[in-house]
Amino acid sequence: MKIVVRTPNWIGDVILALPAIESLKINFPQAEIWLAAHEWVKDLFVSEGSPPKIIPLGRLNRLKTLRATAEKLKGSGFDIGLLMTNSFASALLFYLAGIPERWGYRRDGRGFLLSKGILWKEPLEGSHHVHYYLGLLESLGLQTASPEIRLSLTAEEKDQARQELVALGVDPKKPLVILNPGAAYGPAKRWPAARFAELAGMLQGRKNAEILITGLPAETALAESIAAALPAKPKSLAGKTSLRRLLRIMSQSALLVTNDTGPMHMANALRVPVVAMFGPTDPKITGPFHQPSAVLKKDVPCWPCQYKSCPYDHRCMTKISPEEAYQACAAFLG
Repeated sequence: MKIVVRTPNWIGDVILALPAIESLKINFPQAEIWLAAHEWVKDLFVSEGSPPKIIPLGRLNRLKTLRATAEKLKGSGFDIGLLMTNSFASALLFYLAGIPERWGYRRDGRGFLLSKGILWKEPLEGSHHVHYYLGLLESLGLQTASPEIRLSLTAEEKDQARQELVALGVDPKKPLVILNPGAAYGPAKRWPAARFAELAGMLQGRKNAEILITGLPAETALAESIAAALPAKPKSLAGKTSLRRLLRIMSQSALLVTNDTGPMHMANALRVPVVAMFGPTDPKITGPFHQPSAVLKKDVPCWPCQYKSCPYDHRCMTKISPEEAYQACAAFLG
């Protein structure tokens, strides 16, 4: 039997779906399982075991790419396609590929494209998104594994990370704190850059911490603005890391300070302590799933809004003070 899993599109969602993917392996131990995934998330599936079988996806909102990908899938002879995405296009892809069994949630008007369509219900209040993916398998009558999320690195990768940090001039005797000030979703999710800079100054002065700033290529200027505001200029790796390199560097850190982003879940899956700033989104649903972690969130009347850009005064984020954030950090740094 051959099974293909259409993975989620974004880093955080992929990580939260990992227990469901592991559950699929438990239910079909003899099956050959492939992953249909976008290029930017494929490194999350690398483990110490055998390398994953991945079918790279292009931009499926283009008809030509959709048809070409469907032909590729059709030639692979899959028996089952499991959709962990909600879009009409992802179900159409499996339909055009002629996959006999197409399983997923009935959302976005795609129920007629599925051989087994699970009726989506509003999740219980406070139900984490990990359970959204596991719930799909449960509704299909499949056994589910423990909802534990863990990413692994080899000893060689960890040693490589230590060498990379030395090359960057990071003192291994000092606690390494990584700042992740961006958020691809939009500025509403971002704690102000000036607050990150003030917090970093406190960590340098009070905890003698090494500061490293990470982010996407589009967040390079954001990272540089924070670095420029500090007397002891930290290193910035914004736009300079692959996912795998970021995982390696994270594994050697004492703490990640971040907004609600994919790297937050990456660090949490490595069991690196996380201090996360939450604004328009609900940490009960998309927050760090494991300890050690701390979430800073303010109750404001306009929450939750899900806006990408705040049309008001961004009070959900600006009410989080650098001193409050420092105290949360200090609890992990000792």
